[in-house]
This record gives sequence, C-alpha cells and structure tokens, in this order.
Amino acid sequence: MSVLVIAILLFAFGLFAEVAGGKTLALDQSIMLALRNPADQSVPIGPAWLREAARDVTSLGSTIVLGIITFAVESYLLLARELAVAWLVIIAVLGGLALNNILKLAFARRRPTFTAHVTRFYTTSFPSGHATLSAITYLTIGTLLAQTHPAFATSLCFISFAALLTMFVGISRIYLGVHYPTDILGGWCVGAAWAMFCWQMTAWLQVGT
Repeated sequence: MSVLVIAILLFAFGLFAEVAGGKTLALDQSIMLALRNPADQSVPIGPAWLREAARDVTSLGSTIVLGIITFAVESYLLLARELAVAWLVIIAVLGGLALNNILKLAFARRRPTFTAHVTRFYTTSFPSGHATLSAITYLTIGTLLAQTHPAFATSLCFISFAALLTMFVGISRIYLGVHYPTDILGGWCVGAAWAMFCWQMTAWLQVGT
C-alpha cells in the first residue's frame, strides 16, 4: 500500500513539474492574484495582522526552525536509545534537504514576478523548500508519535496536526507571494513521498534483521 501511495505522489509531482517547466501559468497566476488586494497587488488581501500571522506561520517551515525541531527530536531519541528511529529522522530530514536542493537546481524556476514579495527568499521556486521540508519533518515526527501511541484517536490527532502544520506553511508561501501554487503542491508531493519512502525502508530493514 505504501509503495502505491509513493508512486501516486511521485506521479503527481511529475505533473506539477511539467506545469512548472512549461508556460502554463494561468491557473497559478489567477490563484495568486485572488489573494492580492485588487487596488494594490503588492499587498495581500486581509488586515495587517493576517500578514504578520502568515510570516509567523511560514517560519515554521524554515530551515532554522525545522533544524531546531529535528535536533530536539534527535536528542530525545538518542537519550531513549532509539537508534534506528534516530537514523530514520536524520536521514529523512537531511536527505530531503539535499533532494530539494537538487530539484531546485534542476528545474531552476524563477520566483513569481507579477506580485510583490512580502518576505525574502534566496533560492529558486520549484519545488518549494518550505513545503517539501515541512512535509518531511512534520509528517515523519507525526508518524513517529502516532506509532508510540497506538490508540486510533491519538494517532489520528498526531497525523492530522502534522498534516495541518504542513498545509498552513505551504498556503502561507502562496499568500506571501513567494511561491506559485504548483511549487507548493510539488513540494508536498515529493516531501510526503520521501518521508514515506524512509519509513518503508526502515520497516523493511527491521523485518530483515
């Protein structure tokens, strides 16, 4: 089942990558412009506090914040002598970071230029690093917590919260004008696929031993 889901996610990523590499920007642009003030496209819709909130939310997908969270989780796992899971988390996060950078260099998609950017950026656009890395980190940690608390309601709570965090980070990038929607969708797909692949590999290795 996991292999099928990974295949579907990678297929979807390929579709978004095809859009990102071509000229089909009409849908991307229409979604982004719908989130801008019609009288001044440099300003997102909504009150000023919403823009500040979006900046706060988007920071949850930054390399620094995710690095701090990963370090905290790694420290706990090492103290608990959960070495296999500790390796899973570090390989998933660092491997995902490397994968995302490779994909960004390969596609080299320029950032949106028809809207003002409400926050700074330093890399290319596709796939979104915030979307990719938040999907990898939060879904990996959410799945880890769900496995340590097997009750259905508790597991569902952990997974749902991880998915919501990932979703809010991605939406904030579109709202702030620094990513096309397809950048976010592509990042979610490849991030979730990578996280699932790492979990599946760990399960296979545990069975083999």
